Amino acid sequence: MYVFTTSEASEHGLILCCKRNTTQFRRMKRMAVLMRRAITAPRTAAEVALSSRPHPLYYAVYNNVPSPPPLTYLQARFLAAKQGKSSGGKGKKYSPKSKATKMDKQEKHEVEIKQRMTVSELAQAMNKDIDHVYEALLTTDADIDELEPDSYLEEKWVKEAVKRSGMKYKYRQLAEVKVRENKDVHRQPPADPAVLVSRPPVVTIMGHVDHGKTTLLDSLRKTQVAASEAGGITQHIGAFLVQLPSGERITFLDTPGHAAFTAIRARGAMVTDIIILVVAADDGVMNQTIESIQHAKKAKVPIILAVNKCDKPQAEPARVKQQLLAYDVVCEEYGGDVQAIHISALKGDNLMELAEATVTLAEVLELRADPSGLVEATVIESRTDKGKGPVTTVVIQRGTIRRGSTLVAGKTWAKVRFLFDENGIAVAEAGPSQAVQVVGWKELPSAGEEILEVENEQRAREVVEWRVYAGEQERLLEEQQVIEAKQREHQESYRRERESVAHLSWKQRKAAMYRAHKHRMANRPSERTDSEQLTVPLIVKGDVDGSVEAILSILATYDANDQCQLDIVHFGVGDISENDITMAETFSGVIYGFNVGATKAVEQMAAKKAVPLKLHRVIYKLIDDLKEELSSKLPPTIQENVVGEASVLAVFSVTVGKKKVPVAGCRVQKGLMDRKLKFRLNRGRDVLWEGSLTALKHHKDDVQSVKTGMECGLSLDGDIEFQPGDEIVCYEETEVEQKISWDPGF
Repeated sequence: MYVFTTSEASEHGLILCCKRNTTQFRRMKRMAVLMRRAITAPRTAAEVALSSRPHPLYYAVYNNVPSPPPLTYLQARFLAAKQGKSSGGKGKKYSPKSKATKMDKQEKHEVEIKQRMTVSELAQAMNKDIDHVYEALLTTDADIDELEPDSYLEEKWVKEAVKRSGMKYKYRQLAEVKVRENKDVHRQPPADPAVLVSRPPVVTIMGHVDHGKTTLLDSLRKTQVAASEAGGITQHIGAFLVQLPSGERITFLDTPGHAAFTAIRARGAMVTDIIILVVAADDGVMNQTIESIQHAKKAKVPIILAVNKCDKPQAEPARVKQQLLAYDVVCEEYGGDVQAIHISALKGDNLMELAEATVTLAEVLELRADPSGLVEATVIESRTDKGKGPVTTVVIQRGTIRRGSTLVAGKTWAKVRFLFDENGIAVAEAGPSQAVQVVGWKELPSAGEEILEVENEQRAREVVEWRVYAGEQERLLEEQQVIEAKQREHQESYRRERESVAHLSWKQRKAAMYRAHKHRMANRPSERTDSEQLTVPLIVKGDVDGSVEAILSILATYDANDQCQLDIVHFGVGDISENDITMAETFSGVIYGFNVGATKAVEQMAAKKAVPLKLHRVIYKLIDDLKEELSSKLPPTIQENVVGEASVLAVFSVTVGKKKVPVAGCRVQKGLMDRKLKFRLNRGRDVLWEGSLTALKHHKDDVQSVKTGMECGLSLDGDIEFQPGDEIVCYEETEVEQKISWDPGF
């Protein structure tokens, strides 16, 4: 407590008491200063005569004491007191406008207003709810009861609501949106026929897995590619230039036949001129054969049928041709336009006939291209090489790629440093229909991307920046659509809620909504709950972009999220790195690598951090391993196996100590009654009891088990009354591992 007192004030019986550093403290201090000035001021004889009366400020402080009529002179004296420092020179200057000045100095929130503004728009601009606008207009002439959220407000009421909310308004300005210039690059118009030259055909070999596609290509190239493939199956798309003895050149694309590589086969069909459909004569038309036919029809590419493995005794080429009729592949002998060649890729039979049929069809198609001008090509495959960096295999459709060319593919670009053929030999340039490996990419482009040549590096950067910008705008647009959908859903919910209280006045409506929201908040579940959903975080690494694409396409078919959720944390191209191990540790995930390696340091790091690292070279083995990993996360199920059954023949009681225990006399009808196992008492279709036995006797001997046809007496661990005809079942419970229900299709 702090006491303000002066000798004069005490003479008049006035003592002011309050706490320090409070509003009342500052107010009392000012009152004490004014009193001291009033009391010490020169007074007339009349004033001295009246000095025995309490000071008027006494009545101002103690409101419960009635104040006498104040003296006019004293009132004038108080009002005439100077506002400044006291006579002692202490204290700060007092100004009644100081408080208002401080309030004026506070920055008010600016609200952007416009003409024809609705109540909801004004509330949103003020960052308040709609009821706040109603309260602000409560004492005005506005008809609040007629206002709805979508009602338009007059401009004066908009301004009034803003002012009464302690804010200031400004008119909304129309924003000038600058449209960014499109810097993308596009394909050139068709070339002048006068500059076109003949080009080799691009031929894609397609068909079912293990029907001999790669062996056929090996025989044409005189190589042993199939022997080096993991698992004996092709798992990448390969591009090769084959020169026939006649001097003709053909660019072959070898696609995988496994079901997992659908996207790779589709990509091969879109960049090819001719498709050689390989079908084994002893196996016939299979799933991937049908899929290859569909890709060819979609791309509108002619087909040559190669019936392989005709050297086998069980070969039936005629059956293969008849099966293909169901898929609108009609051979020439059946009146169609599809050439059919019977070959043996392993022994090399009729391979030249197949090559001649391909060259003949290419001549009929009149394949020509412009070797000059800017390059147009397609990325067939992409990978990351340790020494070369990002490397792509491309097939050229137009122009000639040379060292130093500037290329753009997707959202990356390249200054070509090296060109290699399929044998890894450096070449200076590559023209139309040739397949080469391009080194010099800033980042790894995706397989299937279109490659276009630009004038210089600056132009390439402009194109990439524009494509990145366009991608971001597209993503923002998608997100905006999702947000707007959520907003519409929320507004519809809010509208239904308002309709339920539309008949009430705004005060009643606000009270009702407050009660509803209060109840809703009280019953709201905890915001942070531990999820009990089983999850397997996954990191996928592959040697090339097509492999990763194939694995992701398989994982996209995962449909067992109700059992265990599959979460792809990261995927990429290249060997396993320390960053992958760290990420897997963070998410408690599993790393799957396809045709990639891991250094000894990375393997040691994974073992130290207990991160599962699983490397595979055959794709279906990787998927099988993943299915086992998912199944291992599932809790085991309890399976019940009935061991024996017995029927109750008679019921009697025995005395154990001072207690009578009901005993059932039974005969084992089937199986074995084992005391160690669990039992169930059935009466008709009802289960009366489940548990264990307290005693099992044969005659008068305690036994461990009773076999079929034997009689026994047994008592239960519960207070159960037996009846003749009841059935007692002996069963055991075993844990059975669950299997994930996901079927990837192979």
